[in-house]
Amino acid sequence: AEQAMAAVDSELVDAEQGLIRLLTPPFVDTPQDPGYIKGYLAGVRENGGQYTHAACWVVMALAQLGHNERAAYLLERLTPVWHTATPERLATYALEPYVVAADIYGAAPHIGRGGWSWYTGSAGWLYRVALESVLGLRLENGRTLVIRPCIPAAWPGFRIHYRLADGLTRCDIQVENPRGGSRVVGACLDGQALAPLDGAARVVLPPGEAVHRIEIELG
Repeated sequence: AEQAMAAVDSELVDAEQGLIRLLTPPFVDTPQDPGYIKGYLAGVRENGGQYTHAACWVVMALAQLGHNERAAYLLERLTPVWHTATPERLATYALEPYVVAADIYGAAPHIGRGGWSWYTGSAGWLYRVALESVLGLRLENGRTLVIRPCIPAAWPGFRIHYRLADGLTRCDIQVENPRGGSRVVGACLDGQALAPLDGAARVVLPPGEAVHRIEIELG
């Protein structure tokens, strides 16, 4: 896993352009036939561009390996906010700053230009990777929250307001990171201490309508 992700980082990640290409180099004037993707121009969509689904999975893999700094760094570059943060980037990206693009062109002369926007699959994966992989919040069996953040050491913490699918149970989750840690060392549900397990917190929410206060400390 480490070897594979090191290869992804060295061969496919272009941090300056904010891209994680699906493959490189594009299939152009080559006897190899990868199928329909060869019909795209070089660097467009699956033929050497960023395919945002797969780029999100790169961040997920880095978080699972414990590469907190790199996972958060690349997550930021996948957001449309990063691609439109300056007039120069906006002119290159040429898409809306508030929706996720399914693909970004990965070869000159259009490198960095956004492709198909308003793509719900890419938006869904970006949301899941941000919430589940970096902020580390997952739901199990309907009422158990598993909290295992993978945030940079410099982050002082974060807060999540989370509502379960029943529409009745709400959670105010406060994560504190006073020492730049990467493991859950303390957890409380409504003032009652919970024992962390393998660097994570498992919070079983009681049934019924309520607003629960969950406090997490990293160390």
